Amino acid sequence: MKLSSNNAETMESLRNERNQYRILVDITNSVLAHLDMDGLISEVSKEIHRFFGLNHISLMLSRTSSQNSNEVVLYSSRYQTGKSVIRQQRKFSSANNKAEEIINQNKPVLIDINNEDQDDVLIKRLVKQDMKTALLLPLAFNHKPVGLLILAHEIAGVFTEDTCQLLQQIAARIGIAIENAAAYEEITHLKDSLKNENIWLNEQIDKNACFSEIIYQSDAMHNVLEQIELVAKSDSTVLILGETGTGKELIARAIHRLSLRKDKSMIKMNCAAVPSGLLESDLFGHDKGAFTGATSTHIGRFEMADRSTLFLDEIGDMPIELQPKLLRVLQEREIERLGGNKVIPVDVRLIAATNKDLCELTDDGDFREDLYYRLNVFPIVIPPLRERPEDIPLLAKYFTQKIARRMDRNIECIPANALEQLTHYPWPGNVRELENIIERAVILTRGSTLNLQLKELHINKPSRLKQVLTQPSSIEKRMQTNAPESDDEERERIIQALRETNGVVAGARGAALKLGLKRTTLLSRMQRLGISIPEVL
Repeated sequence: MKLSSNNAETMESLRNERNQYRILVDITNSVLAHLDMDGLISEVSKEIHRFFGLNHISLMLSRTSSQNSNEVVLYSSRYQTGKSVIRQQRKFSSANNKAEEIINQNKPVLIDINNEDQDDVLIKRLVKQDMKTALLLPLAFNHKPVGLLILAHEIAGVFTEDTCQLLQQIAARIGIAIENAAAYEEITHLKDSLKNENIWLNEQIDKNACFSEIIYQSDAMHNVLEQIELVAKSDSTVLILGETGTGKELIARAIHRLSLRKDKSMIKMNCAAVPSGLLESDLFGHDKGAFTGATSTHIGRFEMADRSTLFLDEIGDMPIELQPKLLRVLQEREIERLGGNKVIPVDVRLIAATNKDLCELTDDGDFREDLYYRLNVFPIVIPPLRERPEDIPLLAKYFTQKIARRMDRNIECIPANALEQLTHYPWPGNVRELENIIERAVILTRGSTLNLQLKELHINKPSRLKQVLTQPSSIEKRMQTNAPESDDEERERIIQALRETNGVVAGARGAALKLGLKRTTLLSRMQRLGISIPEVL
């Protein structure tokens, strides 16, 4: 009989342990499944009431406040038979009360409510709800206090030793869950902050989207972009000057995107790419029957660009006989189609570009001087790539990523010595040539490192580089100067040269040659220093 009694006790003990373990697992799984604080607190109350039948369940959590660093938030749930659960949330100071004492001691306390200080904030709330006994369990994570679990009941003696031990284990899990929820809350707050910041950044990106295709870090290109911002909002004609391959169309596109005409597409035309016999019709359009083969009316580029921007690339190649008609459009803001007699008003902002010296062309009689002055309202000089070597590594990496992505290649790096060689190459073809070199290198690459073998690509000694190699760049000229020249000294020197050449900038009798500068470089410096030829003369 004694053996049977012992077996029964053992079985009962095992059942109790199994039940306690099941309760612990169920509550742990339930509370850890909630990352939001409100959902977690609601789940804690529901599960503890379900398994233990307690009437009052509260969670007291510390919250930092700008007004009161000791502020706590009390989440309370009151369960009554036959009634809906009453949930409350209140904030108050935890100074000098029972809760703060237990949190600081980090030890569970079972209290008889009638024997406690009736003026204490926490005790006063429990008395008001007719609670007789309460178990106060500190909540901690990594030995750091995070709050207090308050369990109370109307009947004394409900908290047995086994129940208290089980609830302590549950409280440990709740402490972990609360810390997880707090971390999630902080991450959510950071995500919201980042979202708001991204909205602001996107606004900035939209504002500066015009520069998204322009890869640079040099001061020279920064100055160019500043000029773009200055002129973009106006309707003034812009003349973009730069060598072949410097990205004149990118600059034109940037101006258009920043302008008030950005909602309509920019119309483009390359004057050198259209046969001279078709150029007039392409620009100004023609009426039906204007010439043999004109079977229908054709809308020209100026009409297409009405209330938008027209970009004329290679303007220096426009035939001399067509230039008066372009001049008239710029002056009168109206066109006549070829073969027609109707005057059509057009509202077009013109951006022209060339890699030629228009001053020399005017001297030679190949470009109208009056048209040049009409175009040269706001010149923007794009520096050649050799004058901004600090941009070369950035451009090389950009083109590598762009082309590798297009070719479905995975290229992760460019050898440092190859980048160094690229920065010392004079790049007569400028950015376009660099892109072509990178594209060939991507094709040759079989691994994750760009196979940029410059000797094999024969870029070291092409005959067309002789002139570039023998002439020092503007950067090299500045490096050869014994002492830096101040803006005032440079301004005086340029003004003197302009007076001596009677205001002629380019050509054999021009100030640029006298100063040992390129015409475009001189124009850029004149603009920077605020030098106007009429004022000088």
